[in-house]
Amino acid sequence: MKVRNWSLVFILVLTFGVFLPMHAQNAAAKPVQISFSNLFPPTHLHSQTYEAWGNEIEKRTGGKVKFVYYHGGTLLKGAKIYDGILKGITDAGSSVLGYSRGVFPALESIELPMAYKSGYQATMVINDFIKIYKLKALSKVKVLYMHAHGPGLLHSKTPIYTMDDVKGLKIRSYGFNAGIAKNLGGVPVAMPQPGVYEALQKGVVDASLSPYEVLYGWKQAEVIKATTESYSVGYTSGFFVFMNLAKWNSLPGDVQKIIDEVSAQWPAKQGRVWDKLDKMGKDFTLKKGNKVITLSPEESARWANAVKPVVADYIKSRSAKGLPAADYVKTVRELVKKHQP
Repeated sequence: MKVRNWSLVFILVLTFGVFLPMHAQNAAAKPVQISFSNLFPPTHLHSQTYEAWGNEIEKRTGGKVKFVYYHGGTLLKGAKIYDGILKGITDAGSSVLGYSRGVFPALESIELPMAYKSGYQATMVINDFIKIYKLKALSKVKVLYMHAHGPGLLHSKTPIYTMDDVKGLKIRSYGFNAGIAKNLGGVPVAMPQPGVYEALQKGVVDASLSPYEVLYGWKQAEVIKATTESYSVGYTSGFFVFMNLAKWNSLPGDVQKIIDEVSAQWPAKQGRVWDKLDKMGKDFTLKKGNKVITLSPEESARWANAVKPVVADYIKSRSAKGLPAADYVKTVRELVKKHQP
């Protein structure tokens, strides 16, 4: 009996000695899942670019991490993504900074009418800006990278050749570009992008301030007749790519290093995607027979002069809250010049 019992003990020890390390090895080999949410649909070039970013990280880490994507607001709507990252509802994600109005006051300087010429330029500006200023508002998350759309221009149901043609028009606007619309003589109408097509179609608004991208991506070329290339008042909107801080801190150091390395390469890629989308939008509107109007140098200067109060108001209001707003604006202007196409 004793011999038999010892034999049983030996077999159990041998069994566990073999299989427990195998189990531990399999558990260790299981990739860490990282959920990623964004507002663009799965077929959108930006969603594909986010996936390419994640795929590159997966490849370089040897499969230590696995991204799970929730595109098109399937987990969180665009306006809820930042809060969802903070609360850990999603591990990482991307959305518009302006959806969290007032949370990132320094970065609002990026959105001012700075005469942007391209999405690549605007994207380089916002990423340089956050390297120069270590913003407290960004300390609650892990900043992976940022990007920004191409110049917001004026798309309208009737051709606009001069600022006089803007007077009284109801113009869909967003954030600071409401000030642009007002100072050009229009009537700003706040509205999210998904509602603009129907608003233009039904005459709720007469025009919209948006990048060329919306004419194809949101099919708004079907309900306008002209685009005025008002580059002298071209604005942008910043987009974040953040990760939950606790999730970031839980990742091994070698994985963090790879994520940082890949993320450093992606702003340029995302900026070029914006420019590609703008070209698609312009090509699409021309195909529809819509006009593209170029302002004369004199008229461009007139528009630029008209929107100066938008910048002045930003400096005044943010300075009153103790921010070096004038320095922010000065830096943005220098960066716009630095990255001039």
